[in-house]
Amino acid sequence: MTAGVLQAPAQSQAQVFRLPDLGEGLAEAEIVTWRVAEGDTVQVDQVVVEVETAKAVVEVPVPYAGTVLRLHVAEGTVLSVGEPLISIGSETGAAQQYREEEQGGSGNVLIGYGTGHAPESRRRRRLHAVESAQAEPAQVEAAQAETVTPSQSPVAPLVISPVVRKLAKDHGIDLTLLVPSGSRGVLLRRDIEQAVERNAQPQAHAEPATSTAPTAPASVERIPLTGLRRTVAEKLTRSRTEIPDATTWVDVDATALLEAKAALKAADPDNPVSLLALLARFCVAGLRKFPELNASVDTARAEILRFPYVNLGFAAQTDRGLMVPVVRDAHQLTTAQLSAELTRLAGLARTGGLPAASLTGGTFTLNNYGVFGVDGSTPIINHPEAALLGVGRIIDKPWVVNGALAVRKVTQLSLTFDHRVCDGGVAGGFLRYVADCVEQPTRLLADV
Repeated sequence: MTAGVLQAPAQSQAQVFRLPDLGEGLAEAEIVTWRVAEGDTVQVDQVVVEVETAKAVVEVPVPYAGTVLRLHVAEGTVLSVGEPLISIGSETGAAQQYREEEQGGSGNVLIGYGTGHAPESRRRRRLHAVESAQAEPAQVEAAQAETVTPSQSPVAPLVISPVVRKLAKDHGIDLTLLVPSGSRGVLLRRDIEQAVERNAQPQAHAEPATSTAPTAPASVERIPLTGLRRTVAEKLTRSRTEIPDATTWVDVDATALLEAKAALKAADPDNPVSLLALLARFCVAGLRKFPELNASVDTARAEILRFPYVNLGFAAQTDRGLMVPVVRDAHQLTTAQLSAELTRLAGLARTGGLPAASLTGGTFTLNNYGVFGVDGSTPIINHPEAALLGVGRIIDKPWVVNGALAVRKVTQLSLTFDHRVCDGGVAGGFLRYVADCVEQPTRLLADV
């Protein structure tokens, strides 16, 4: 066998693994990162690819063992459930032999990670994987741009997202000059945007322009709506299209609420109760008094559905966009349990490990937009729910207490509700109840 050439197994039967059903009614996914290249050996249940669905980034294992014969699609491709993903050859003959230069390295590792002394070999395999998937010319060009010879330096950081790669190319950004902010040396979109912003700033010692030629118009950036952002866009559009929503709001004195939070922390420092958990507890109690808001509307059948349980969603801002994790059966949890579950789900949302099942089935949503430093909002209802409570920032404001002016901790609560499920009396009653709990947290004791 000639050195550097991959010898095929004596006998190999190709088994095509198709994109599996990822559950929750998801019909497609975008290929984010291949974990293997053609020629690699894989085991049963080995993760071979990361895909992004409309709800989460998912690791996909392969059910076959053998040699990777073909990657059917390139990174960045949107694939429907049931379409070919990867072909595996089940070896029955002679053992497979690898390139001589690979034998000196650490074996099959994810591109851009691991040890070994064969970076040139791994880059060749990555480019081969893209070409074999019949990628578009722009994708091949992007892959070639990442391929360098040992004499070239420095090496570009790892770029996983095709959107990030295209954004850098469109703005002429040299990836080798950037310091990645993502974990394990991955360049993120914000790294490119910051570089674009720096390039747009005028140089301190730049010479004044003398040319009178007209400036060429800047090209419009086109960002495809895919994955989570497309799902959010569709849901919000449907909400505003179907739901006749209305918003009511009230300013409240949150001084006693902050004192209650501090008292709970002092009583059990190892398990502090978050402010969001206290607000969640008030919402759950309010929905028991005003069940009209714990509902949705079946438009096709012209029916209002009221739920005997509370699945409480809460808005969480992540690098992938806005997500709404759901605390199931929130009405059965103590305040401490609510706090722990909110913390757990928020952490999973930020790291991309939130299961798809945790993003569905909500009956009411709580949105603490005060963390962005704003006082109020008229948020869009999380379809198909019937209401959403928003909380603004808590700041010092003049407030009348017992007929005298004082400085108090004040916030604004706003309730957006579906006017089909109730009228203003119910919405106002719920909002006032939550506001009273914020101002007098001990009031809740009478209702639990």
